[in-house]
Formats: sequence, C-alpha cells, structure tokens
Amino acid sequence: MQLGGDTILYACVYATILMGFLGIIFKENLVMKIIAMDVMSTGVIALFVLVAARTGVYTPILTEMPKSSYADPVPQAVILTAIVIGFSIQALMLVGVMKLARDNPTLETRVIEKGYEP
Repeated sequence: MQLGGDTILYACVYATILMGFLGIIFKENLVMKIIAMDVMSTGVIALFVLVAARTGVYTPILTEMPKSSYADPVPQAVILTAIVIGFSIQALMLVGVMKLARDNPTLETRVIEKGYEP
C-alpha cells in the first residue's frame, strides 16, 4: 500500500494537533502550556486549510479573462479571523502569566495550586 501526499499531510497535521493537546495536559509550566495551545491551534488551522484546498478554482479578482469557477472568500476570512483571535488570546494569557509571576516564584501549576489551598 502506497501512501499518497495527502495522507502524509493529514498525518502530520493530526500529529501536530495531538502534540499540542498532550502538551497542554502533561506540561507543568504555564508558559509551556501556552506554547502547546498555540501549536494545537496552528494544527487546527492547518487542518482547515488542508480540507479546504482545491485545485481548479481561481482567486475572485475581476480580470479581462473569463474564468469558470472562483474560490469562496468566506472560509479564507474565517481562517484569518481565527488566526487573529488565537494571537490575541495567547497575548492575554501571557499577560495573565506575567501577573501571576509577580506573586509566585515559579510558574509550575502544582506549586501554585498548593499555595492557594484554603
């Protein structure tokens, strides 16, 4: 059985998503959790791009030459919006970690949780 190029791309994208998910679960450092979330987000966006990729469609720009089918710009706008929202969430989480680092000498989750026991 031969693996096609698409199969390998899908495997790489799913591996990226899985690595990010496992990083969120198993990493103790908060900064590493944020980086793992960014890796997982990148994998999900790559999956959407891979699923939406098609050949034979043209960019929806008006030119003199007649084209038969145009690509839908809405999914492209949604992916760009997802990238911007992911970046802003990552920046907000890093600000939260910076504020948390002022009160704690470490960013390890277990140590921080022990310090806040009632």
